[in-house]
Amino acid sequence: MPTSAPLTLANVTLEYPDGGGTTTALDRVSLTAQAGQLVALVGPSGSGKSSLLATAATLVRPTSGQVIIAGADTAGLKDKELTALRRGKVGIIFQQPNLLPSLTAVEQLIISDHLRGKPATAARTRAAELLDVVGLSASARKLPHQLSGGQRQRVNIARALMGSPKVLLVDEPTAALDHERSAAIVGLLRQVATEFSVATVMVTHDTEFVPLTDLVATMRDGRLTAPVPAPTPSGSR
Repeated sequence: MPTSAPLTLANVTLEYPDGGGTTTALDRVSLTAQAGQLVALVGPSGSGKSSLLATAATLVRPTSGQVIIAGADTAGLKDKELTALRRGKVGIIFQQPNLLPSLTAVEQLIISDHLRGKPATAARTRAAELLDVVGLSASARKLPHQLSGGQRQRVNIARALMGSPKVLLVDEPTAALDHERSAAIVGLLRQVATEFSVATVMVTHDTEFVPLTDLVATMRDGRLTAPVPAPTPSGSR
């Protein structure tokens, strides 16, 4: 199934063993995210949102269907090849930043490029550029405990961009933040999706911020509704 979109899920089903039977976490799910798009994925707890994100990230192999990332059909890839694809093409932003307590903000980014085998000088330059993008140039030398929750999430976003991903997968980025910081983080994700032309899928429970996205899709009982244009924020867009 050829596609030019950075991320395509086609008729993806994911089943787990459950006692003597199986549980269907994803039921023939199809989703396409284009470069520069911010797609909101909403739905009740247990509806399959996290399973969709894990499958799109190639952290879980689907039972059937296709997951295509940057033109590569992941079905035939070995585990080592999947890891290389994920490191090179996919950025993942978890609900909790999980920053290393002994590393400064800039070092959090540099070490991620070290794992990709990138030269240290290039990594340091890239890290400084990205911290500027997320508004943390002045905090580059601070340790995680010296940063606010919103700042730690900004480091998380910058770190996910270090590999110049084609796809950005975001899991509940505002769950631990107050309203003001939540709005700022979703606004930042809107900015980076456009600025870096990265296909971005964001799982969120904050439907208030859905108007900042391009498309919204709802999951329920493992099934995904066809994405529809997000409502236009009042007074803009």
